[in-house]
Amino acid sequence: MTKITAAEVNKLRQSTGAGMMDCKKALVEAEGDFDKAIDVLRKKGQKVAEKRADRESSEGAAVAKLNDDNTVGIAIVVGCETDFVGKNDSFIALANSIADLAINCSTKEEVLASDLDGMTVAEKLIEQTGVIGEKIDLNAFERLEAPYVGAYVHINKIAALVGFSSKVDNVETLAKDVAMQVASMGATTLSYKDFDPEFVASETEARIAVIEKDNEEFVRLGKTLKNVPQFISMSQITPEVLAKAEDDAKAELKAEGKPEQIWDRILPGKMERFIADNTTLDQEKCLLDQTFIKDDKMNVEKYVSSYGDVKVTDFKRVSLG
Repeated sequence: MTKITAAEVNKLRQSTGAGMMDCKKALVEAEGDFDKAIDVLRKKGQKVAEKRADRESSEGAAVAKLNDDNTVGIAIVVGCETDFVGKNDSFIALANSIADLAINCSTKEEVLASDLDGMTVAEKLIEQTGVIGEKIDLNAFERLEAPYVGAYVHINKIAALVGFSSKVDNVETLAKDVAMQVASMGATTLSYKDFDPEFVASETEARIAVIEKDNEEFVRLGKTLKNVPQFISMSQITPEVLAKAEDDAKAELKAEGKPEQIWDRILPGKMERFIADNTTLDQEKCLLDQTFIKDDKMNVEKYVSSYGDVKVTDFKRVSLG
């Protein structure tokens, strides 16, 4: 039998991350041939991967990387099965190694085909599936290019990228704040202008139905009823709708006996309230229309404009699960 030294075992372990006994067995099977031993471990990984193919890799690590001049950013999720593995330093190091390669890629397929330690990323993930004993996969890949790109990662669970139209003063602070907003509030689009009219109509009907059903129960319990909105997005609020809302507000003020000379001081607040009550979809789904998490007196668009001539061009978000 080929004699296997501790140094050879350690070399294979350093190269693959496999356990001492697994490395020794692989070297014995390969009769001391280092490359063949790697193949042995890889085949073991393939067998484990096949057995665990239907498992959920909903834990893991989310990572964001930027290039040197902050014009390109990538965000990835390397998934595993358990939180225990996802928090392991070597697993996080693997995720960061993949992210370092991903910054030069345009697609997930390119990432998987990239060379990592003498094998493709796809092969490395299979190898590590065998080493760790859990399904390991590249669950998500997003790429963003802009004149300036910022990033934020929330405890390795969510990674966000935001692109800006120009590199203004203190853009680093702006980028971090908006990327944090993306990570925290889960916007799905930039503006209400991006919505499909059919989606808005369907969502309006569904939301009103839910509120009306809740109100039936509140009537039974004697509780205050929820406001039933006419609309849920600024995309529905035409100049005619605004004009009618203003007329209705004036009628309310007249009915309340408020002097006409003070209406101009009251109407702006009433109109703001009308818009807030009838744009709930925008506030949930549209980044620029969301209330800014650090100052609830403004939305994200207003916060961005406070930095000067700069706009958000795009954003990306990846997360575990």
